[in-house]
Amino acid sequence: MNIGLIGTGSIGEFLLQKINKENGLPGCQITAVFDEREKAKMALPKLLNTYRFTAFDNVETFLKSDIDLVIECANIEVVRTFATRIVREKDLLLISIGALADLALYEELTMNAKEHNRKIYLPSGAIGGLDVIKAARVGGGLQQVSLETRKPANSLTAQTITEETILFEGSAKEAISRFPQNANVAIILALAGVGIHKTEVRIIADPLVKNNMHTMEAIGDFGKLTVQLENHPSPDNPKTSQLTGLSILAALQTLDREIQIG
Repeated sequence: MNIGLIGTGSIGEFLLQKINKENGLPGCQITAVFDEREKAKMALPKLLNTYRFTAFDNVETFLKSDIDLVIECANIEVVRTFATRIVREKDLLLISIGALADLALYEELTMNAKEHNRKIYLPSGAIGGLDVIKAARVGGGLQQVSLETRKPANSLTAQTITEETILFEGSAKEAISRFPQNANVAIILALAGVGIHKTEVRIIADPLVKNNMHTMEAIGDFGKLTVQLENHPSPDNPKTSQLTGLSILAALQTLDREIQIG
């Protein structure tokens, strides 16, 4: 499978290292990278020499290359600008899932994917338990879902914080508008469960913790579920958990497997 990549930040370079350099997914190769930003003209040549791909600054020529799947690991604005165009021609794996808090965009992507026989993949990222949430929702008995995110203070705010501080309490919809780089977990949880308006979110800045912590609770006819993950932050971007990049690799591994678990 030939992969097209949008975004060469910490997650993008992690994927280039694991897939192109270390051959971590035999049979897969990132062959094309799209970045239309002016500053990319300075940054991409170094990556080109290390990871061997073709760089594009035009989305049309990028999509006409021999790629089978596009991985987006840039930001919400990139999803808003290019995702609908991409799914008319290629399958798409999204990391900036917070963009789908815009339900109009969600419906537009769904419609285009169906019309053009394409798939959109949303990896679990830095959270677990989504299989239980989806199963509980099927019977209509999923009643309540909440998420508490606790991160090192400097990854959430530039303010000087000396003690645990609640920065946000509200819906997943509100969380992604306030913390677009830190609330993608809330949106994937909301899409799997009770929706962006009913999913309750609390975001805490804590100067005493070093890892990104997510505690998810769900209550329904099935019973009660509590999942807590303590994720090491990416060394290159403390706002992102290392597990996010690994979840992409896991998703890619299962795309063509005869037996899929979960």
